[in-house]
Amino acid sequence: MLPTSSSAKARSGSHTRPNSFLPHYLRRIVKWQQMDIEYTFWQMLNLCTSPKVVYQHTKYHKQTKNQWARDDPAFVVICSLLLTVSTVAYCAAYDHGAGHAIFVVISVLLFHFLLIGAILATCCWFFTNNYLREEAPNSHVVEQRVEWLYAFDVHCNSFFPMFVLLYVIHYFLSPLLVAHGFVPVLLSNLLFMAAVSYYHYLNYLGYDVLPFLERTTLFLYPIGIVLVLSPILILSGFSPSRYFMNMYFSQSL
Repeated sequence: MLPTSSSAKARSGSHTRPNSFLPHYLRRIVKWQQMDIEYTFWQMLNLCTSPKVVYQHTKYHKQTKNQWARDDPAFVVICSLLLTVSTVAYCAAYDHGAGHAIFVVISVLLFHFLLIGAILATCCWFFTNNYLREEAPNSHVVEQRVEWLYAFDVHCNSFFPMFVLLYVIHYFLSPLLVAHGFVPVLLSNLLFMAAVSYYHYLNYLGYDVLPFLERTTLFLYPIGIVLVLSPILILSGFSPSRYFMNMYFSQSL
């Protein structure tokens, strides 16, 4: 029997879902009682230790909710709060003006996390849907596409371990990392190399779990670029820590 009516409903549902789902997602941001905080912290912990387990649960979410993206904004909200707290800690240690500190906090949260995240998610969403999707074997198979919100979820998942490395661990090591000398330059580059490489690895896992995508190993290619650039930066004496601290706080370190 040909799945004519059911497939038509599925197609229409797949087109109308994003329009009705996104406002509901945004409304839940201000409703803490509807957020699963415990599950969010479980995800954050496992993204740092066992990321494949998190994406195994993504498959279960697809089976139960019929969508790949989260319907709970708790991850974005908690990540934003943690990012705000860590940025305030940096400002308390390295900034001497309240006005500039507020500007740094807002720019890190809105620009570096949300805006750049939205741009990266849009690029990955466009790239996967146009170049990595498998061809449907016949016209009766329901077409699957990467949801934009899922692409943003993948970015947030990949961002969190990078946040732990570059905002938390880096904060406690910053007196050493901003010092002059070969060892601080080496440690700073290794920390940034690990953070950026792990970001792209989690990006790969996020798209590799989707059964309708192929050639997802392309998301691992930036890691090779990082591994090639890191020795060059180390030998040239470039310190990412001093660069970003000078950029944020205009101090000569």
